[in-house]
Amino acid sequence: MPLPEQASPERVPVLGTERLILRGHTAEDYKHTLALWGDARVTLHISGRPSTPRESWARLLNYVGHWALMGFGYWVVEERESGRFLGEVGMAEFKRDITPGFDGAPEAGWVLAPAAHGKGYATEAMRAVFAWAEQARGPERYVCIVDPKNTASIKVAEKCGFTLWTETDYMGGPAILMERPPKT
Repeated sequence: MPLPEQASPERVPVLGTERLILRGHTAEDYKHTLALWGDARVTLHISGRPSTPRESWARLLNYVGHWALMGFGYWVVEERESGRFLGEVGMAEFKRDITPGFDGAPEAGWVLAPAAHGKGYATEAMRAVFAWAEQARGPERYVCIVDPKNTASIKVAEKCGFTLWTETDYMGGPAILMERPPKT
């Protein structure tokens, strides 16, 4: 019996914008993922606490696994000119225990290092992600979860076509669920 095809960064499409390169994760990106998710400023509106090294490693494996199993996932975001790591963006199927459920809609997300905040990188990167998704996957509904105190992420979501779907509780706190309807 042949072995299943292995996930590799070569299977993740490389996306480019005027200022950014989006590429697949490699094991060498662990140091970036660890630094990003270990920063309390980054996780303030996500989990409320920095990730442990084990959680950061599991996150990296999750990103690679998404591409292998789902055909979509997260990208590393790099500054085109310098190659500097800026963050991670993409879409996933996290199987969250949340009400209301997402009904199979991919969940979009963006996380950037503090030095990259406020420069429009998240919006630029996510627009590239949605352009790829619409071409590769066709029209589709997307959802995202945002902390109501995270006004910057709410603005990114709105600039990318998301609108308020509902408000709920998630992991012991308030959350805004937003949706982006299929583009036809």
